[in-house]
Amino acid sequence: MTRLVLIRHAATAWNAAHRVQVRADVPLSAEGRAEAARWRLPADLDLAAARWATSPLGRARETAALMGARHAAVEPRLIEMDWGAWEGVRLAELRARHGAVMAANEARGLDFRPEGGESPREVQARLAPWLAEMAARGGVVVAVTHKGVIRAALARATGWDMTGRAPSRIARGRAQVLDLAPGGGLAVARLDLALAPS
Repeated sequence: MTRLVLIRHAATAWNAAHRVQVRADVPLSAEGRAEAARWRLPADLDLAAARWATSPLGRARETAALMGARHAAVEPRLIEMDWGAWEGVRLAELRARHGAVMAANEARGLDFRPEGGESPREVQARLAPWLAEMAARGGVVVAVTHKGVIRAALARATGWDMTGRAPSRIARGRAQVLDLAPGGGLAVARLDLALAPS
């Protein structure tokens, strides 16, 4: 069994402005750097031989480095969901602009698709080979990634169809801990685990 620990990167200026930032390589804000420098995983996760991986985007790589994982493997499949033409726009603005069309799109759950972007189901498909590779290696894997990626993994682990309430808040400063079975199947171990201050 492989234990997978998913961590959302620390704060950026676009997070503070509630902008959809996805593939834009927006750096951590001063607040984000300070919070990531304080984060530590609880000792009971048996991290002595943990392998770290990170999205290629700078905000995730810097979060990992500030947490002490300066040599985390960069994994392109951990990049945020692609929101296409909607990148940089606030969700509230998209809802106001597109009205019932946006509501119907959001009601599609796993098949929600931003204009010119990627659906959560496609994020799951992108992650699947990486999950299978990590499952074959065993041990503990800590991945610093993005909200959309973590939501897709939680949906796969819990059967959540991405309509209605999520099984866990994906807040900064928290980890989602999943068990990864051979072949890449996911199950919940612990959700919303606080990252201990250093």
